[in-house]
Amino acid sequence: MFSGAKEGPAIEKQATAEQAMLPESPHALSVAELLRQLSVSSVEGLSVAEVDARRKRYGPNTITFRRATSVVRLLLHQFESSVVYLLSCAAGLAFYFGELEEGSAIIAVLAINALIGFVTEFKAARSIEALRALGARTVRVRREGRVRVMPAEELVPGDVVVLDAGDAVSADLRLIETSRLSTDESTLTGESVAVDKQTRPVSADSRLGDRASMAFKGTAVTRGTGVGVVVATGLGTELGRVTQLVLEADPGSSPLERKLGRLSAQLVWATIAVAVVIGAIGFMGGKDPLLMVEAAIALAVAAIPEGLPIVATLALARGMWRMARQNALIERLSAVETLGATTVILTDKTGTLTQNRMTVRRLCAASGEIELETEAPKSGEYSRLAGDRRAVGLLRIAVLCNDANLDRADESGSGDPMEVALLRAGLHAGLRRTVLLRSYRIIRKHAFDPSTKMMATVHEHRDGMLVAVKGAPEAVLAAANRVTVAHGEVALDDAMRAEWLSRADQFGHHGLRVLACAMKTGGLADVAPYEGLVLVGLIGLEDPARADVSQAIQDCRQAGIRVVMVTGDHSVTARSIGRAVGLEENIANVVEGKNIAQVIESGQPALRDVGIFARVNPDEKLALVRAYQAAGEIVAMTGDGVNDAPALRQADIGVAMGLRGTDVAREAAAMILLDDAFPTIIGAIREGRIIFANIRRFVAYLLSCNLSEVMVVGLAVLSALPLPLLPLQILYLNLVTDVFPAFALAMGEGEAGILKHPPRDPREPILGRWQWITIILHGGALTAGTFGALAASSWLGLDAQATVTVTFLTLAFAQLWHTFNMRDPQSPLIVNGITRNGWLWSALLLCATLLAVPPYLPQAAHLLRLVPPTADMWSVVLLFSFVPMIVTQAISAVVRAWMA
Repeated sequence: MFSGAKEGPAIEKQATAEQAMLPESPHALSVAELLRQLSVSSVEGLSVAEVDARRKRYGPNTITFRRATSVVRLLLHQFESSVVYLLSCAAGLAFYFGELEEGSAIIAVLAINALIGFVTEFKAARSIEALRALGARTVRVRREGRVRVMPAEELVPGDVVVLDAGDAVSADLRLIETSRLSTDESTLTGESVAVDKQTRPVSADSRLGDRASMAFKGTAVTRGTGVGVVVATGLGTELGRVTQLVLEADPGSSPLERKLGRLSAQLVWATIAVAVVIGAIGFMGGKDPLLMVEAAIALAVAAIPEGLPIVATLALARGMWRMARQNALIERLSAVETLGATTVILTDKTGTLTQNRMTVRRLCAASGEIELETEAPKSGEYSRLAGDRRAVGLLRIAVLCNDANLDRADESGSGDPMEVALLRAGLHAGLRRTVLLRSYRIIRKHAFDPSTKMMATVHEHRDGMLVAVKGAPEAVLAAANRVTVAHGEVALDDAMRAEWLSRADQFGHHGLRVLACAMKTGGLADVAPYEGLVLVGLIGLEDPARADVSQAIQDCRQAGIRVVMVTGDHSVTARSIGRAVGLEENIANVVEGKNIAQVIESGQPALRDVGIFARVNPDEKLALVRAYQAAGEIVAMTGDGVNDAPALRQADIGVAMGLRGTDVAREAAAMILLDDAFPTIIGAIREGRIIFANIRRFVAYLLSCNLSEVMVVGLAVLSALPLPLLPLQILYLNLVTDVFPAFALAMGEGEAGILKHPPRDPREPILGRWQWITIILHGGALTAGTFGALAASSWLGLDAQATVTVTFLTLAFAQLWHTFNMRDPQSPLIVNGITRNGWLWSALLLCATLLAVPPYLPQAAHLLRLVPPTADMWSVVLLFSFVPMIVTQAISAVVRAWMA
């Protein structure tokens, strides 16, 4: 077994014993009692030393080690194909008729192919496991008074975990703080409705679905925020108890693998049909039955591309690694096939088209506007804020109504980038959140709600209650009835409200993201937070466009891929960013979320006229994805939030953000961007096209080579000629010229202009009509060259064994040179993706050696029934092996010129 395969039961027993020492029925304990039993402070969290001690005691926070397929099972898998079955029958026939050498050789080739396939699949499986480790989950944990981001497997009982909407819960938690917190517990209970959470204890004998004071490992936070204390990890969690020793389910084969499987099966049946027809004709013609059996074996061996599944596995695995090196983690093999067919990308703005490095640029309070120009503000540039009471009051609201963490202005902080930027601006103005919270003790949070577009925190102050609110300008202004001015507060009438909205629009025209801040004082802690607010001012934040996005969008246009921005930001902000990144096409037509239904009803023409969708809610994203798919588009869509998950799953290629994306979004996606960068999507699409082109290329190569072998044997039998190729020679030929050149073709880097072609139809088979025509053309040319060598041998007066040697070497070397026919039809003749492929030159050198040396080795020559070639024989071999390549290249050039 692979590493970790036999450790499950021992780990289970140890974990069960250790978990038994944790608090019983934590859902029934009060928060104070739970913290006492776990010896932890909810404010400080655990110390590093205590974490190390508990990790040694309780082990890692993992349910089971991923148990890979056993070596024996993986080896047996190499023999589970129709190709192997047919070749095994051929070996059986050879043994039955006393052809021990041929039967043994077929078995040997099957064993060698199985070994190559085993090694390839083993490495591919381990590679995919390593790739998935790149997308490991992280959690926010409070330790030694600071919130830190760390791998989820490092959690220990007693850790204080901070939760936000979109997080996947990574351990069983007893909740100690909640704000509109809900979780999806369908993985445990089967209940599809989100469960509201609270901090009050529940009955000790309550059922799992009724434990509202708990959040369980494997569930997802669908709304709100919270803080919980870890009470169980790994196998001790509820999910661990349910899934102990349950191995990861087989994900099944991808559409591409199924297409290859169907192709192999079709080849087997075609081979059987051809062998039966030729055998029947031979028998009716009175030919030797043993000769017919030998011909049938030769046909069976010749027709089957033994290396096809092996090379396909290699191509997919290597392609996934190449994408991972470019920060695109592919979660499903089927995505590789679909990537190259993408026709439209629905892309988010923040962090994908922009740098996701929010900075406060402009403040607008009653005292006027303050603009901060530099990209990396220094403390001195904020010094004027300290003397502006209204500006400080505005930033105070932004700092209080905040879920992020930032201790020093020169740190990166943790949490939403926009909220971190607000905290940084507050620090420069002398407002530290931890200090403020001593005077403004937080007693309630109202998490951001997409329906209200606002967030609120309720604070206890010496002057009474303070409600701090921030959100979208139109939402805050609608909830406000007063506004702060230099001498106090005045009523907010319609004219003033329109003026403030106009200021927000001006911020947006400058590419700024706009937040409005408001407050109200007095009242009770449970007062409605979004009524009777007092507007304090506006804050404009800038997220500069990425410098490399413009070229990526231009590459998309050349590739026939439309890029449409779909963002929750204001339309003027979206238009400004769109202009900065080069989305000039249809940029004038910006549609807001409230009008999306009308566009969808209008159909495909209306969708094509829109370049930007602004103020879009998650459900509207889902509707857009479905609308584009209904219009015949292949849709790639980016997303990062829990509410994006349905649209990500609906899209043909769901693309989740690896840095700022939620766990729920990442699980729903087929691809994860490890750098959140839009150009990475284009790079992945390019790699997807290269992978499919490589697979199509080596499949065409293998089939044309094998077709030539079938035609050589079949025509020889039908025309009463001696067999130019013997079964053992074909086996050796396939082992050498099938596997190594095909491997090399699968390693191709692709043509430079692969993104200049339109996307292919995903319904298109691996081999279309044009590919079959070229396969027949190339197979016929190789066959003609072989029979030309046969005729030349007869003209030279060579004996039967020397003639077979010449025809064998002619076809073998012709197949090697045939790799140069596999270049892209639009590529140059000399310098192209094939001639630049270093792997191919190495494969050709190796194969040429393996073909030229055996005739001079007595044992190998006897086994393959070859004789050492003379100079005249080599002249015939080289001449007639080069002729097929020259002829096919000339025909291809004429066809391209005619089609142009």
